[in-house]
Amino acid sequence: MADQVKQTGKELKDVREGVVRPISQAEARAVTSLLKEAGQREPEIAALMAGESPLRRFVVAALTLSPYLRDMTAADPKPLAMALSTPLETLVEQGIRDARESWRGVDGGPAPTEGEVMTRLRIAKRRVSYIVALADLARLFSARETTRWLSLLADASVAAAIDHLLLAGHEAGKVRLKNLDAPSEGSGVVVLGMGKLGAYELNYSSDIDLVVFFEPLADLLPDPDDGTEILGRMMRRLVRIMQERTGDGYVFRTDLRLRPDPGSTPLAIPVDAALLYYEGRGQNWERAAFIKARPIAGDLEAGESFLKELTPFVFRKYLDYAAIADIHSIKRQIHVHKGHGAIAVKGHNVKLGRGGIREIEFFAQTQQLIAGGRMPPLRVRATEDALAALAAAGWIDAATRDELTDCYWFLRDVEHRIQMVRDEQTHILPETESELKRIAFMLGFADAAGFARRLEDVLRTVEQRYANLFEQESRLSAGDGNLVFTGQKDDPGTLETLRRLGFKRPEDMSRVIRTWHNGRYRATRSVEARERLTELTPELLRVFGESRQADDALLRFDSFLAGLPAGIQLFSLLGNNPALLALLVNIMSAAPRLADTIARRPHVFDGMLDPGLMAELPTRDYLAGRLGAFLGGASHYEDVLDRLRIFAAEQRFLIGIRLLTGAIGGTAAARAFTHLADLVIAAAFDAVLTEMREAHGDIPGGRVAVMGMGKLGSFELTAGSDVDLILLYDHDDAAQESTGAKPLDPGRYFTRITQRLIAALSAPTAEGVLYDVDMRLRPSGNKGPVATRIRAFTKYQREEAWTWEHMALTRARIVCGDGSLKAEAEGVISGILAHPRDRAKVSADVIEMRGLIEKEKPPRDLWDFKLIPGGLIDIEFIAQYLALTTPEKQAERGASTAEALKFYGEGRMGAEELETCLAALALYGELSQIVRLCLDGPFEPKEAPSGLIDLLCAAADMPTLKALEAELTRVSKSVRRIFQAFVK
Repeated sequence: MADQVKQTGKELKDVREGVVRPISQAEARAVTSLLKEAGQREPEIAALMAGESPLRRFVVAALTLSPYLRDMTAADPKPLAMALSTPLETLVEQGIRDARESWRGVDGGPAPTEGEVMTRLRIAKRRVSYIVALADLARLFSARETTRWLSLLADASVAAAIDHLLLAGHEAGKVRLKNLDAPSEGSGVVVLGMGKLGAYELNYSSDIDLVVFFEPLADLLPDPDDGTEILGRMMRRLVRIMQERTGDGYVFRTDLRLRPDPGSTPLAIPVDAALLYYEGRGQNWERAAFIKARPIAGDLEAGESFLKELTPFVFRKYLDYAAIADIHSIKRQIHVHKGHGAIAVKGHNVKLGRGGIREIEFFAQTQQLIAGGRMPPLRVRATEDALAALAAAGWIDAATRDELTDCYWFLRDVEHRIQMVRDEQTHILPETESELKRIAFMLGFADAAGFARRLEDVLRTVEQRYANLFEQESRLSAGDGNLVFTGQKDDPGTLETLRRLGFKRPEDMSRVIRTWHNGRYRATRSVEARERLTELTPELLRVFGESRQADDALLRFDSFLAGLPAGIQLFSLLGNNPALLALLVNIMSAAPRLADTIARRPHVFDGMLDPGLMAELPTRDYLAGRLGAFLGGASHYEDVLDRLRIFAAEQRFLIGIRLLTGAIGGTAAARAFTHLADLVIAAAFDAVLTEMREAHGDIPGGRVAVMGMGKLGSFELTAGSDVDLILLYDHDDAAQESTGAKPLDPGRYFTRITQRLIAALSAPTAEGVLYDVDMRLRPSGNKGPVATRIRAFTKYQREEAWTWEHMALTRARIVCGDGSLKAEAEGVISGILAHPRDRAKVSADVIEMRGLIEKEKPPRDLWDFKLIPGGLIDIEFIAQYLALTTPEKQAERGASTAEALKFYGEGRMGAEELETCLAALALYGELSQIVRLCLDGPFEPKEAPSGLIDLLCAAADMPTLKALEAELTRVSKSVRRIFQAFVK
């Protein structure tokens, strides 16, 4: 151990006069009393207290300043007695040796139990930490020596615990050792100390970061496949040995979460798996972390070999664009909030705060990563050594090296004293003047003001040097807060930034974003993909934060990422195309329904990459051409249906995108959604007929057609509409059964066609559902047969149908099927609608029907456009009333409600009444299209994403939601007055 720390023979009696002063005279008297009592047990302490001396004054002052040391002295004065009589390095060295040998039996006796090992380690830790603290406060140990001694103690403790665990495993038959006197030798178990432990820079009250790997073929394991389980259990015991608090205290808090993807990997990982991970999925912060990695326990030779293999991952050979992007990614992730104005000493975090230890470490590590691949001398672990190496290589000047080195050790001194007060793992200076004075006295300052001046100078120096290294600051990292998503712990500043940006659950959001950096998704497994995504993250978070439901929007984006097969091309495209990025964020924040679609089926997003998307209108011909190409080559029934589901989902999505961006309006979207439904229903119908003919042949003279009703019939579908269908058929009267190998009678044959069509359209599959199908408008409703022969349909409509069924018939349209049957059906519809009616009876029936709907299905609120008084039903009923009471003329099949109003209303409605109804219909249509596009459920103003509210206000040309609601109220009242006055 003499080669690790230079021996000087320093003794506590060498302490200078006045190196520290007591926090108060009252505390000094209490400590004096405590020491006199301890002197009754320890002669060395009694001798100290027998007279006045600089040593006595130092000990009293030190124990007033550190309640932790005072309590340790009261519990066990032996370490103080030893420090008063023996050179300090000798005592520390002996304590470390005791820790390292704690796994061995005493004087060749049997190996100790785990409990005995834990006790011996804790006694060694307590004595070493006590003596190091006194030596540090006395300025007999520098911060360099303090950190090195503490690191050596941690090395010894972990190595002893590993040796004990391996020996216990051997005795239990779980592992087989090559040398029982040196259990770790040749074991293939690699224990790396990370961070400050790896660099011999451990804090006074630090936890220790370890990663554990193993070589399955090192002959340690009888069955290499059991390695993760056996060694994982050992590592859990290691953590218990090190950090469980007993009556003797603890050794070191131990953290194993720096291993690859800790949320989903075992505590001990095979070497090959680790190398594969770092090569393919290693993250920026892991590269920085491994600069300081050092084998501290287990098979040290295997550990050095592992780090040698890892060198190309940590230190890249060439300084190319990707490497520079990588460095800037680290910068954005680790950079801490600078803030504005004066640096406040009280409450300042000397590790993570402005001008703190982390900035010095990052200053060095960043340049090591940039140039270490080409310059091996830069591959050093310790921060001071790194600064010296950078100066020697010409990357920084000597003044910068000296300034940052002095600042680094001063801040480490401050950090140690913060932790020595109560043995707490904190880096934050006290908020109160009295406690700040305690730290100042521990550092040898005469008062808190003098300490504050010195600390401010140091922090400003570091901050300036750090800022000079990175001239380009991202908006969020420079002025608006942290964005740190490295490691496994939440950065408090980042949580505050997320909260300020508008996220209500910043801890959950931080965890989600760390998942991206961990590369758990296919889209984020490559280093390049994560670099590009990191560059996008600040803007993504800013825009998501502006939405009212920021958390939900980010979770939808996370679901989208989880389903992407690859990411680098998309992330690069988004990075170079702000409009596309804005559109994607708009979807996630304003249109949950669309977001869920691309999360479930990410392939629909591919269509957004088409540069002609916004320029080409989704006409029937356009959609038909795309569908024909998409179905080309599909030979099997299920293949055709699956392709239809994929096509329909993508085209519904793309029509929705056009609507969302304003490329088309609500009326054009309604026609496009209906054209799409027509084409998909026709293709599914053809596939069903082909299947039926192959299995059952044809019915002689058989003809079949599909009639669309409701919004399908009038070209007014929305993104979320179901389809109202009636299947009509006919056949030769003499036909008894079909001609195929499995013949069916006509009724069963056409019923089977209908059932298969319903299943083809509405059955849920892995590719989703095409359309929900409603057949309640067929003759006799749900009580009637699902397929209707044309003569039965005709007879029913002429003799039995109610007025409301004739109202529905005004929107009937043949969607697909046999041409002659289509012509016959349209003739039947025209004849029925041309039949003269008693206007008073029609009016009474319409009013009765409207009243029944109001009673059985009252509107939820003002946003229930269909059901509100003066809403869509009122306008549709006016148009249908006009159609039934104007038999002398008929609108074209497939006329929309607006077209029907214009056709039938001219001459029967006043110009102002007609204009009011048409304007209301347009408003309801635009708003309905957007709401149904963006939401699966009803629109709730208080819960709606702010992006959706903006869309609705823009569609209605209203400045605010309140103004829009006022307009809806005005319009609906006007329509209701017209309905009541006209339909009577």
